[in-house]
Amino acid sequence: MSLLVVQVVVFGLSLMPVAAYWSWLLTHQPAQPALRLLAISASLAPSYIAFALLLMAASALATRLAGWRTAPDQEWAIADLEWGLLDWGRYMVAIHLVRLCAGAVFRGSPLWTTYLRWSGARLGRRVYVNSLSVSDPCLLDFGDDVVIGADVHLSGHTVEAGFVKTGAVRLGAGVTVGLGAVVGIGVEAGTGCQIGALSLVPKHTRLEARAVYAGIPVKRIE
Repeated sequence: MSLLVVQVVVFGLSLMPVAAYWSWLLTHQPAQPALRLLAISASLAPSYIAFALLLMAASALATRLAGWRTAPDQEWAIADLEWGLLDWGRYMVAIHLVRLCAGAVFRGSPLWTTYLRWSGARLGRRVYVNSLSVSDPCLLDFGDDVVIGADVHLSGHTVEAGFVKTGAVRLGAGVTVGLGAVVGIGVEAGTGCQIGALSLVPKHTRLEARAVYAGIPVKRIE
């Protein structure tokens, strides 16, 4: 119920300015049909972008105020429905809704990095995240100049045998994660480390600085 109430408020606040604009537009249309069509067509994309930007800000603020975060280094039995697990679930749903409504437009841009920061991620300067499969922002700790390639799965949680387990992911400055790679919980990569495309970094793996890794699971390439 709390998740439903918060999301109704978040979406309502995000849509309110756009709805107000369209209410004004529909009552002040030009008399000529061609001009009316042009005004409506030209307003669609800016309206969507405005809604998406407002949604990112409102959702991040709501999860912060509600205290919905993924607690680090936890192990929750799904069947027990502990409060920590419920907070994690509400956090994940809020982030997923932003992914669906805004992520496809802004991923890989500084705006998407800003949203992740607002959602609790500790990110350095010039960090680019070109993936919508990056979860648990509050458990991400990246240095400067980190690049996350398209379709990378990078998460602070995993589900194993009925348990949700969490762990922070720490990437040093200049780390690059290639297209489609999978990075498990508790992974640490040193400064300048490169992870090849389509590679698997198992949970709690430590990767050396200025080294290149690839494979399933990853191995250092000399």
